[in-house]
Amino acid sequence: MSLHEIVLEETKPETEWVRGRALRKVSPTYRHGLTQLRIATALSIWAEGAGRGRVATEWRFRVGPPGEVVRPLVPDVAFVSFETLPQDAPDEDVEVPRLAPTVAVEVLSPDDRPLDVRDKVRVYLAAGSSAVIVLDPQRERATLYDAASPRGVDVAAILTHGALPGFAVAIATLFDRKRA
Repeated sequence: MSLHEIVLEETKPETEWVRGRALRKVSPTYRHGLTQLRIATALSIWAEGAGRGRVATEWRFRVGPPGEVVRPLVPDVAFVSFETLPQDAPDEDVEVPRLAPTVAVEVLSPDDRPLDVRDKVRVYLAAGSSAVIVLDPQRERATLYDAASPRGVDVAAILTHGALPGFAVAIATLFDRKRA
């Protein structure tokens, strides 16, 4: 640990460092949990079936954009390619990676503050994530962030991104359409 790293005790639910403060993750609602499960399942089948990388939910990362403090962030779902973190990497490098996920997924909760979400997206991208996907179960929308500009994807579209070659999932399948 250095003076340039924020270290927080592990908590349940996890605590992240967002906008200069410790921020406890919110225990998800049904819609949040279902959306998280569905995107994680789709990504996991795609990634593991072709040996592309690892996918996990609530995976703690030590993220440090250049010139900024290293801080813990815990995306709802994360994909890390084997190019970023090799398949034979030591367990300690895999358990809590000191890098940004290749793709981070954040599922919005009703209590999420827009400034906090924007800051997490900024930090992931500045630290090396190729993309961040923000899913909004209430509005049934996805927003994709990358080095270009954000683009909204509505419920009728297919979610794809160059950082996930060959991955495609219908946005509508990620949400609880019966309750909408």
